[in-house]
Amino acid sequence: MPIKIFKNFFKRIFTNLFNNKKEIKLGFYGPPNAGKTSLANRICKDFTGEEIGTVSKIPHETRKVQFKEKVEISYKGKKMTFKMVDTPGIATKIDYEDFLKYKMSKKDAKERAKEATQGVIESIKWLDDMDIVVVVLDASENPYNQVNITIIGNLVARNIPVLIVANKIDLKKADIKKIEAAFPEYEVVGISARFGDNLEEFYESIFRLSKKV
Repeated sequence: MPIKIFKNFFKRIFTNLFNNKKEIKLGFYGPPNAGKTSLANRICKDFTGEEIGTVSKIPHETRKVQFKEKVEISYKGKKMTFKMVDTPGIATKIDYEDFLKYKMSKKDAKERAKEATQGVIESIKWLDDMDIVVVVLDASENPYNQVNITIIGNLVARNIPVLIVANKIDLKKADIKKIEAAFPEYEVVGISARFGDNLEEFYESIFRLSKKV
């Protein structure tokens, strides 16, 4: 037993010494259709040449956690390696009837609702494995809702470093100040994942948060 404790002690010391070289688990969370996968895709495409998942106008296109290992991001002469984790959209209620408006059959709508519900549960479970979480919100939508409060509440309980991304700033209805007012304790960065606007500020914030890991 003492030998095992001795080995574990030095393992922790070694890990801390080379902490800046480890792969940081970066999770993308948020409500459905906020742009989580779009942002993750843009980052992965820029630095690996490959996307992480598919996007769709239909809610809950991402229904399983998907990830890409060893994404090395370069910014202002610095490099950091991340494990990108794209999660299904968090929702407090998922009704199969909501999918029927997208011309899905009743059978497919029920199956999608079932998979989406399982995806929400999986997303929450993965929080325990995250080093940093990016909460992606639609800047054109009202941030004061139960879903967003649920997401932030789960993060507060786990004491995980958080960056809030106000996505879709290219839309006329986008209002970053509303999101800043809703969550004043967190840094908010406005971007457009679709057009790649303001990603420099996003990377700056991610690198800064990584120092807390």
